[in-house]
Amino acid sequence: MIKKNKSALSEKDGVSQPETTSKKSAQKIKLNRRKQTSANKFIKNILAGDITFLSRAITLIESTNPKHQKKANEILDACLPHANNSVRIGITGVPGVGKSTFIESFGKHLTSLGKKVAVLAVDPSSSINKGSILGDKTRMEELVTDKNAFIRPSPSGTSLGGVAQKTRESIILCEAAGFDSIIIETVGVGQSETAVHSMVDFFLLLKLAGAGDELQGIKRGIIEMADAIVINKADGDNAKNAKIAKVEFTRALHLYPPKENGWVPKVLVASALKHQGIDNIYKMINDYISEAKSTSFFKSKRNIQNKYWLLETINQQLKANFYNNPEVSKLLSTEISKLENGKTSPFSAAKRLLNI
Repeated sequence: MIKKNKSALSEKDGVSQPETTSKKSAQKIKLNRRKQTSANKFIKNILAGDITFLSRAITLIESTNPKHQKKANEILDACLPHANNSVRIGITGVPGVGKSTFIESFGKHLTSLGKKVAVLAVDPSSSINKGSILGDKTRMEELVTDKNAFIRPSPSGTSLGGVAQKTRESIILCEAAGFDSIIIETVGVGQSETAVHSMVDFFLLLKLAGAGDELQGIKRGIIEMADAIVINKADGDNAKNAKIAKVEFTRALHLYPPKENGWVPKVLVASALKHQGIDNIYKMINDYISEAKSTSFFKSKRNIQNKYWLLETINQQLKANFYNNPEVSKLLSTEISKLENGKTSPFSAAKRLLNI
């Protein structure tokens, strides 16, 4: 008998293992299979749009195994010339705002227009609970079965910087596989919005109306990053509140500095559940991208983002190399002990460690 995986992502994960197959055995089979697949085969199949190989390549990217990382880098280098041909859209909002429903409705609208949509996630909380914002919490039943859509949960067990970097690399693979619309979802709390903003062309903030905190319950920095605000769940009794919230946000946005490219952030209302207002949101984003591409702004922003990720990757690798040094590990515990006993200062201890 075959186990049923109730996750909305099960269709993309393949057929479940029989009950008689242990998880350990299944994992061993998968690892052996990946070992036997050459980087060239990965590259060939990804460029042909093979979703299975795309998923497996992203798994290699997420792996901490040095051999996997080496192969992943080889695949990334080969795929890079075939990337950068998509529109990257970041979507954020606090839990309960309806991100999953919105992404499914928006994603289905895109595929109905002939677009190929990839949905990725940046969720640093997954490193704590080993879950993800695109795991069992998400019920994108329609989008997950769409042949022109690909949904990938956030990698777990790593820091925000690690999650963001892996997501950035996953974008390259998705673009090489032919996906022309990349949606990056963020959990909507902490620093994940900044990470997502640094890898997308358009940043969309979802909000709810009628909670009494339309202007207070949101960080100033997130509003400054947003290229548009969408008041979601604008249906039924909440439709009137949504219109009021739209007016309030529109007024508030005029108090913020103008965007570098002169774009004035828009405020729209929508009901993702009833598929209302989705076409207007698509048109707005399309207008923004067309305007950005008509000048040097689109390319300039991508170049700035690439430079940011170059420096970010260097910083992360230097940090990893430092803490993985056996001499550092040994001296670090000694310095911490001296620090706790008042025999040294944090600055002196740091200098000694950095001089190794």
